[in-house]
Amino acid sequence: MKPNTYSIVPDTVEAEGTSETLDDFRKEFSIDQQAQIRLVKVAHMRYRHPDLEEITSFMEDFGMIVTKKSEDKVWFRGYSSDQYVYYAEKGERQFLGGTFEVESFADLEKAAKLSGATEIQELVEAPGGGHLVTVYDPLGFPVNLMYGQTPAEVPEPPTQPVVNFVAEKSRKRAFQRFQPGPAAVHKLGHFGMSVTDFPSQLKFYVTNFNIVPTDYLYVEHGGQKIRASVFARIDRGEDYVDHHTFFLSHGASNHVHHCSFEVQDYDAQQLGHQWLAKKGYKSVWGIGRHILGSQIFDYWWDTTGNMVEHYADGDVVNNKTPINYVAAGDESLAVWGPELPKIFLS
Repeated sequence: MKPNTYSIVPDTVEAEGTSETLDDFRKEFSIDQQAQIRLVKVAHMRYRHPDLEEITSFMEDFGMIVTKKSEDKVWFRGYSSDQYVYYAEKGERQFLGGTFEVESFADLEKAAKLSGATEIQELVEAPGGGHLVTVYDPLGFPVNLMYGQTPAEVPEPPTQPVVNFVAEKSRKRAFQRFQPGPAAVHKLGHFGMSVTDFPSQLKFYVTNFNIVPTDYLYVEHGGQKIRASVFARIDRGEDYVDHHTFFLSHGASNHVHHCSFEVQDYDAQQLGHQWLAKKGYKSVWGIGRHILGSQIFDYWWDTTGNMVEHYADGDVVNNKTPINYVAAGDESLAVWGPELPKIFLS
């Protein structure tokens, strides 16, 4: 019996025979890059919750820090230069959209001209200020675009473990010790939706914004590969970005699927998992390791019923990475971890 193995597979090898180039992709969708609204990164999530005290307790146990609070609004930050990575306001449960930072104020002006877009608003109350425009995709999901926020001072991050491997022992005459607690959130990594009209949604995002696919999941139908899901990233040219910042998946209803926040490493994630479990929160799926993106994942229900994720050790890519096609199925989602719950795909 052979032991399990580990290898690093170059993105060009992974996609051999089942890929397309960014040029092919842009031709298919007739993309005019000059007309696109230029995104820099995903910055924060926006939700409405009926009980702000309850969601605040959860988010603190999840690993976020309250940076500002009013009677009906709370802003939560992590350990990055983002002023906040999650915004909550009081009211009936509602997804208020993910928020992308854009390159310039001109991008906000361009966005404000899209059908149904809001006017440019100044973020007077929000930490770091800035301006915001909200546009709406074909299924009515809000997409927030922000510019001009003053970066926050980066707090001192939690200490990082020093790992001893078989052939490399870096930790000498020192002992590894850990203090239980929440898994400190660093930044927002990605979010995505389950949608009933996948083609229209995909076209909207990749034509209006510099969003490009990294991986498609497909199903076979009549000898054709029908796209069922996409893991997409913000195209920043040769600069390296996360494997995916945004995803869409064909589903029976239209709803936000989850949002995901990066933590430092597996130890922090495992301790955070135990912390949430001891607090009585409900796990969705994890801990495990994804195949596409390679992240170690850990999904939870928040106190309002939204799915949120911790992740660590994700892949990074750039414009040299081909667009890959992978057959859809439970086996394409994780290489190890608990059995996939049916609710995850709903």
